Amino acid sequence: MTTTTRIRSALVTGAGRGLGRDIAGLLADRGYRVMITDLDEQSSRTAAAEIGRGALWAAVDVRDRRQVDEARDRLVAETGGVDVWVNNAGVLLTGPAWEQTDDQRRLMLDVNALGTINGTVAAIEAMRARSAGIPGTGATGSGGHIVNIVSLAGISAVPGEAVYAASKHAVMGFSSSTAADLRLAGVDDIDISCICPDGIWTPMLFDKLEDPQAALSFSGVLLQSEDVVRAVGRVLESRRPVTAVPARRGALARLGAAFPRLASALLPLMAAKGRRKQRTLLRTQGSSRS
Repeated sequence: MTTTTRIRSALVTGAGRGLGRDIAGLLADRGYRVMITDLDEQSSRTAAAEIGRGALWAAVDVRDRRQVDEARDRLVAETGGVDVWVNNAGVLLTGPAWEQTDDQRRLMLDVNALGTINGTVAAIEAMRARSAGIPGTGATGSGGHIVNIVSLAGISAVPGEAVYAASKHAVMGFSSSTAADLRLAGVDDIDISCICPDGIWTPMLFDKLEDPQAALSFSGVLLQSEDVVRAVGRVLESRRPVTAVPARRGALARLGAAFPRLASALLPLMAAKGRRKQRTLLRTQGSSRS
């Protein structure tokens, strides 16, 4: 009987640039064979070439379950299974819900919430199949770890980002409920972790410096991509269900969710602080270009 040595593998969505690209690099550094997926084919291909070490790539619209499954199936065929799946793809459009178009609202809900659901379900199917020893699925090893990149907007109210916050609250509810469903089904070797960062200085915020509706994303210490990557690294080891980055802002977000009247009083002050940070960054960028 021939046994096949299975390669540890990971898939990261929205990994053609920014945070997703950096998370994929972390996983490759840790010995995983990584699949880069992104809506943009060229950025997926380029990121995989830069990471090297056999990195795979695929152009994937996370809203399309078929495309997500096809990427997963290719990774399983190449490596024998899926050990880590990071749902990172996301879209942020700001403004009151009533000022956004139907298409804008649907885009955020579909990419952020449905995309994460599609990825999580695809990962669970592969991880359960391997754990159960189904032939052709690389039955060595068991289980896996799903990491969902959420946001502090998934914990508390965020004025100016209501639909975005709704999509991230959906991810939090889905993730914790699905983790509970796994345990009730007797599946103890698949974990789901949510990482909830504050505003991150990545392409998602690059064009938001003059957008007052995005002010709350700038009201804390603006994170760098490596801050969140380090949190991912820690979560891969601890398998902690929910991690806020930074922890202090996570505590404030939870406090605001528990006491909404207090949050309503404090949020305008935080938004004003965020607008000051936006203006400072605009001046800094202007002076650096002159």
